[in-house]
Amino acid sequence: MKEKGAKLCLFDRDGVLNVDKAYLYRPEDAEWIPGSREAVAWLNRQGYTVVVVTNQSGVARGYYTEDDVHRFHAWMAGEFAKAGAKIDRFYYCPHLKEGTVAAYAVDCECRKPKPGMVLAALRDYGAAPEDCFLVGDSPRDIEAAQAAGVAGYLFQGGNLLDFVQSIDAARQGKTK
Repeated sequence: MKEKGAKLCLFDRDGVLNVDKAYLYRPEDAEWIPGSREAVAWLNRQGYTVVVVTNQSGVARGYYTEDDVHRFHAWMAGEFAKAGAKIDRFYYCPHLKEGTVAAYAVDCECRKPKPGMVLAALRDYGAAPEDCFLVGDSPRDIEAAQAAGVAGYLFQGGNLLDFVQSIDAARQGKTK
């Protein structure tokens, strides 16, 4: 029997964990989606490793730098930790083929809907696709998940904790 790997939940960032505000990189502009911190904490208690997979084309557009992205993600992880929630890692794609910053104006494999970030997370955590799921707010998020063999769920607003609990129940064949 194959040993069970990590249970992994992958979240898109903007529109799922935080309110989608164009090119968000400053903590003072952040606003959480209802139930987002609670959802991550709940998943942690269920044995899930939680990671973020996010396109950050603002880097390629010259709106902010990779250092800004790292600072924002470190701040975000700290805010989630205050709520008893652990985000293990942030994967981000700074590329955009049409970008104005030459170093980032490339067609890469990590920009969703391509599956590069999802595949990297599976590899890094030794997770089998069937033991994972992704929550995103855009069809490109779901396409990236499916291209990696991972179940993708489209979050269209509401309370993220309720949404995640219903996904987990359905995956386990339970009713909430």
